[in-house]
Amino acid sequence: MTTDATRTGDEPRTADATPVGAAPADAVVPVSDSGPPTAGDPADPTTAARGGGFWAWTLLGLVIVVGLAALTRYLEQNVPGWAEGSAVEDVGSAVEYPVYAILLGLLGNVAVTLLGWRDRIAAAFRTEFFIKTGLVLLGASINLAVIASAAGPAIAQAILLISGVFLFTWWLAGKFGLDDKLRALLASAVSICGVSAAIAAAGAVRARREQLAYTASLVIIFALPSIFILPWLADVFGLSDAVAGAWIGGNIDTTAAVTAAGALAGEEALQIASIVKVTQNALMGVVAVALTAYFTLRVERRPGAARPRLGELWTRFPKFVLGFIAASVIATWYLDAAGADGKATIAIVNDLRVWFLILAFVSIGLEVRVASLREAGWRPVAVFASATVFNLALALGLASLLFRNFSA
Repeated sequence: MTTDATRTGDEPRTADATPVGAAPADAVVPVSDSGPPTAGDPADPTTAARGGGFWAWTLLGLVIVVGLAALTRYLEQNVPGWAEGSAVEDVGSAVEYPVYAILLGLLGNVAVTLLGWRDRIAAAFRTEFFIKTGLVLLGASINLAVIASAAGPAIAQAILLISGVFLFTWWLAGKFGLDDKLRALLASAVSICGVSAAIAAAGAVRARREQLAYTASLVIIFALPSIFILPWLADVFGLSDAVAGAWIGGNIDTTAAVTAAGALAGEEALQIASIVKVTQNALMGVVAVALTAYFTLRVERRPGAARPRLGELWTRFPKFVLGFIAASVIATWYLDAAGADGKATIAIVNDLRVWFLILAFVSIGLEVRVASLREAGWRPVAVFASATVFNLALALGLASLLFRNFSA
């Protein structure tokens, strides 16, 4: 079994030795730019000593990961057609690839565990590489020129909403006694952009993979019904298209789910929802920097220890966020220069991004230690649910205030 050394000089411990919701002072931290190398990493001194058997098992693991990813894409593209005209047509068309990927990863996890292969092929579960590559490519879909068309109200809503929901979730999770790293993941996910924000936060605070998998599961579970509930509520409340779009974009925690819900609410609602969500996504890097500084200077600083230097903040900062921002800037420039012809190129980049994210979600499912998730109990679910309700109320108020007179 792969082990990760702690940062306090203690003996290595297994990645599933602590419950998801526990609060150890030395939690292991496999999701980071600068954390200890994992098995199979070229930086791991044990990798060089691996023989042909290790690489054969790793190759088998890669075949399994890619095969499950291909099956995920196949289901994503074909289930809506299979469900057409049936009682589950709406559900079949709304289910996103993260749902299939994580479920197939979990099923694969059970299979390879029963076969006794899991630890032998674990080096192929390159979650960190897949997810960070996917998020950098995600930046290419964020055109800064589009944001500028609704910059004022969108930025104001994003700042107020992220700040309010993040602080409420952080406070509530503390009242429930959750580990600070899980608090950071939950607060980032519900206040910014779901799984992507949780991953950025995980890199900043060095959270455990079990905590990231748990948070990603909660995001998906809550996002799916929101696709249908929020457009229906917007109609019940008689919201304008702009307000409805801003409310949807500020609430649902995944970009794909926001797009699906916005489409149900109408074309203008979809446009505003997308701009609001993109604006929140763009603030992900700011939150990552803030969390890096907070955990370095406050949470993990020992009494009497020297004040960390700026260099340590840079070491801890999840550097893929810079790639995310750079991709957004480059894509914006490229689309301006290439015009309509550039959209085909960006579509290829977006498709490649989906593939990397699918590989990441499959790997997360394969890596999950069920015992750790079970031990987390009901408290993280209660925190996430309460924060979601708070997010709904605050976002509705802000959207009604900031977008009531908006016209594209």
